[in-house]
Amino acid sequence: MFGKRVWGVLGFLSLAVCFGLATGAHAQTIVGQPHDWQIGFPPSYTPVMEKVAWLHNLLLVIITLISVFVLVLLLYVIWRFHASRNPVPTKVTHNTVLEIAWTIIPILILVVIAIPSFRLLYYGDKAQDAAMTVKITGHQWYWQYEYPDQGNFSVDSRILTEADRAKLKPNEPRQLAVDEDMVIPVNTTIRIIGTGADSMHGWTVWGFGIKKTVIPGRLNEGWINVEKVGLYYGQCSQICGNGHAYMPIAVNVVSKADFDKWVEAKKKAAGLLPATTFAANTTPANR
Repeated sequence: MFGKRVWGVLGFLSLAVCFGLATGAHAQTIVGQPHDWQIGFPPSYTPVMEKVAWLHNLLLVIITLISVFVLVLLLYVIWRFHASRNPVPTKVTHNTVLEIAWTIIPILILVVIAIPSFRLLYYGDKAQDAAMTVKITGHQWYWQYEYPDQGNFSVDSRILTEADRAKLKPNEPRQLAVDEDMVIPVNTTIRIIGTGADSMHGWTVWGFGIKKTVIPGRLNEGWINVEKVGLYYGQCSQICGNGHAYMPIAVNVVSKADFDKWVEAKKKAAGLLPATTFAANTTPANR
């Protein structure tokens, strides 16, 4: 009777967890936003993240097989060499074949892991035929994004207070909403160059497969190509001081036409457009 009750409780909890997973998935409204009851990696939004997820799944299979093998071996040793079955302990101390095997097999496993790992490191290291570059600078404690290919203007991205978030961006999650997003075009290979202004920071965006440690005096390179329009979030992943938890990352991926409009507006605000451009865009109706 007690056993039936235990299994009943476990079944109820399993149903509750499944229900929570389902409802949590439907609650996600912004692409790239974490949601309740999320397990595992977020969806892959870039080619690099797809390869990261593939390598993760491969390693999961390998480590599962190793764990099962070790467990079976331990159970066999417990059964085979129990004191009741071996009243006189064996005096065997070496087995040449076994010692060679447990040296060679781990080496082969590491080689199997190393080959796709090195391929992935080289694949995500430098962009091939990048359409544009964004320079990221980590400050204590905010991010600065520079667009050298669009006139070399910059955008400072700071976390919104709870009061400002509720007023300006109520649909965005707390502790992740910022005043200025990093804006990039969709389906475009973008070179990411990162550095630090004062200390080490970590520019990491979930679902992009990119985690770049930005270091003062150095330039680290990576690349992204986001396949879907939306708002994506990340956070600093390098402990950089007492404001480490308050420098989130918000990447707004828009269409190429909208990106061009955004760039034009930022260049006007920074005074980077020539006077003739202002004259051409100023009509009597606008005046």
